[in-house]
Order: sequence, then C-alpha cells, then structure tokens
Amino acid sequence: MTTRRPRRIPPRTLALAGAAWLLAAVFLLPYLEMVVTALRPADELRDATYLPRHFVWSGFTGVWRDSTLGGNLRVTLLVAGGSTLLALLVALPAAYYTARVRYRGRRLFLLLVLVTQMFQPTSLLVGLYREFYQLDMLNSVWTLILCNAAFNLAFTVWILTAYISSIPVELEEAAMLDGLGRLGTLRRVVLPLALPGVVTAVIFTFISAWNEFVMGLTLSTDPGSQPLTVGINSFIGNYTVQWNYLFAGSVVAIVPVVVLFALIERHVVSGLTAGSVK
Repeated sequence: MTTRRPRRIPPRTLALAGAAWLLAAVFLLPYLEMVVTALRPADELRDATYLPRHFVWSGFTGVWRDSTLGGNLRVTLLVAGGSTLLALLVALPAAYYTARVRYRGRRLFLLLVLVTQMFQPTSLLVGLYREFYQLDMLNSVWTLILCNAAFNLAFTVWILTAYISSIPVELEEAAMLDGLGRLGTLRRVVLPLALPGVVTAVIFTFISAWNEFVMGLTLSTDPGSQPLTVGINSFIGNYTVQWNYLFAGSVVAIVPVVVLFALIERHVVSGLTAGSVK
C-alpha cells in the first residue's frame, strides 16, 4: 500500500497568501478599533490601552435612546432603496436602447454620460437648494431620493450598456421569432442574462446613496428627516465629542451595507467584468 505524500505548497503561493492576510488585517483594524471603542465605558475612552477593562453595551443602547438615530436610519434606508430603484428603472431602458440601436450621436451620448460623472454634488448645491426651496420640498425624503438617483444615473446607464452589449443579439432575435415583443424580450431574456450587471449597478448605487452626506446636510435641516451620515455627525460638538455614541452609530451604519455586499458579492465580481470580453 502506497502512502500519498502531502502536497507541497509553493513558496510563492504562501507569500501571496501571507501578503493578502496582512493587507486584510490592515484594512480591518480600523473597524475593529471602532467596535472596541463603541464598547468602552465612558470613563475609559481616554485610556491608552487597546482593550478596555470591561465591555459595556451602553453606547449602543444609549445612542438609540438619546438621539434621532432610529429615524435617521429609516430615512437612509428609504433614500438608498428609493434612489436605487428609481435609477434602475430609468437606466435599464436607456441602456438597452443604447446597447442595441446604433443611432446617430450614440458615442456622443455615452461620452456625455461619462462626463456627468465629473460633476460633484457640492458644485450644484446652491442651485439645488434654491430649486427645492421654491418647490417647498426641503426636509423631504423624496428630495434626497431624486438627487441621489440623478447623480448615480450616469454610472448605472454606463455599466448596464456595457453588460447588455456583451449579450448576443441572436438570443433576442430567437425570442422575437417566438412571438415576444421588445418589452417581453427585455423582461424574459435580457434581464436574466444581465443580472450580474444589474446587481453591480444596484450595489454601487445603493452604497453611494447610503454614504451621501453633503446633500443630506444641505437639503435637510430637520434632525428627524436627515440621513444617517448627518445624524452621526451630530455627535461631534463644538467642544466635546461623544466618542462612544459616534462609534456605535458608525457600526450601525456599516452593518447593513456589509451584509448586503456579502449576500451578492459573487454577482458583483462577475458584473465588474461586464463587456470586457465579447
């Protein structure tokens, strides 16, 4: 009976794995410090030790009791979800038409879509504030949904156009021969095949709207109607900083995004290569 010799791992593979774990630790250490600080007692916040003598949950319970964090979280969920849905509903027909129809000015349209990504929301804040003030739409969730959807629409159109272009047009032609129209082909053929690209657009739009700060600070002055990023910023005062509440709120803010990304990560990875090989 012959015994199998253990497989020898090449030194290069071990070095790459070690470097990857080291890089992951560097990126994860700030988040670990954030969690530890959120669990520190108030009288140990200025201690130079890495770990507190004992952990407490008062930071997490107090931040819900003594602030508007619950309402801010609800606003952020509505804004991120609503703006993602609105951007997707508008971008899908535009991307499908741009990918399938070679109309005059198509390249110029795609170039303009890309150029709009260069405009920062801060450069348009004064005009946006005056417009929504005249429409009496300040301190409204719908205002933040419209703004976030508009600023993320260009990226959504761009990535969906690239992915739909990589889908063979012969599949749609075969579906049309079976009696499906354009809308039926888009719903039953294109969307299932373009799912990785759609998921990629969804996650990036959702994260962008979730992390938005400047528009939420400018267009929402009522603490109860402000998004989570602005609500967390309220723990930083002129003379004091509520560190335990600040870090506890930050942990609450990143958990939903981390969970969402973990659930659809495999679709995001495949969607990032959309249109790279045809």
